[in-house]
Amino acid sequence: MPIRSPDAVDDPRPKAKTGQSEGADAARLWLPLNALRAFEAVAERLSFTGAAASLHISQSALSRHVSRLEELLGCKLLERRPQGLALTAAGAALLPVVRKSFDGIEATIQSLRRKAGTGGRMLRVHMPPTFLQVAGMALLREFRLAFPDISIDLFSSNGVGLPRATVCDIAIVFDRPRFDDAVRDPLWTIGQTVACAPDIAERCRGMDLQTFLRSNELLHTRLEGEPFGVLWSAFASQFGLDIAPERGLALDSERLTVEWAMAGSGVILVDPDMFAREIADGRLVTPYEARCESGFGYYLTVHPDDMSDPAIALFRSFVIQRFAHVQGDGTA
Repeated sequence: MPIRSPDAVDDPRPKAKTGQSEGADAARLWLPLNALRAFEAVAERLSFTGAAASLHISQSALSRHVSRLEELLGCKLLERRPQGLALTAAGAALLPVVRKSFDGIEATIQSLRRKAGTGGRMLRVHMPPTFLQVAGMALLREFRLAFPDISIDLFSSNGVGLPRATVCDIAIVFDRPRFDDAVRDPLWTIGQTVACAPDIAERCRGMDLQTFLRSNELLHTRLEGEPFGVLWSAFASQFGLDIAPERGLALDSERLTVEWAMAGSGVILVDPDMFAREIADGRLVTPYEARCESGFGYYLTVHPDDMSDPAIALFRSFVIQRFAHVQGDGTA
């Protein structure tokens, strides 16, 4: 069935059924697909630099993916030697399994493309505005080129979790990790650091972080259902800052808030990977090393009953497989 918020209207379309068990669905929620894709790229090239270039992401983002996979497994997959990077025994055992699995996904996608049943299909897809501008538009263009017979009815809304009073087939949502009846594939974990226009950083050179934040306007992205200043409050708590996080100006989307920050209208918390292009261009600077995990991320969300729908399964597989190619690329 199409995924829906508690306030969504009933959808009259027939509901697909699945033969998968709840246990199998729950277990698959924990597959770190982006991290496995990153590991495969590094392991095949034995080079973080070459792997990052092939996936079009920053080397720091790639390194974090591999580190988190090693933390999850509790063992090292790669080790640095005088002659270069090498696979550990665990890495050598994992690589062929990962390669075979991704080959299987690719083969399934190609098979689904040839099957009847997706032609003329309309998928109703949701993406938050900032994700859409940074990564989603390029992703959708690529999908439409690959699968022109599947039309996309795209809508966007800002807020946390599924949009209210709206039914969609599949959604990318900004949310905290949660457990419910939806299948959620983590796409992007949001890390945050302080950013501002170059002239603000220059004017405040030498200030400690607390003094810097007290001396400037705090910019916020409005999050429906969340208290004003929730992200600044979490940041201040982690670093022991007394900054009155509820003061300042709130705007409707992170993209718009970043535009205000680049115009010199205040300071903002940003994910440096998501806004890598603006930072590389010098329009946005990050004058302090302080960085924390926000507790939020972007999740690809689908109802488990729809996993057997060929068009929805195709779109989900495409996003999971392709997302590593756009994360950290800064494409807008």
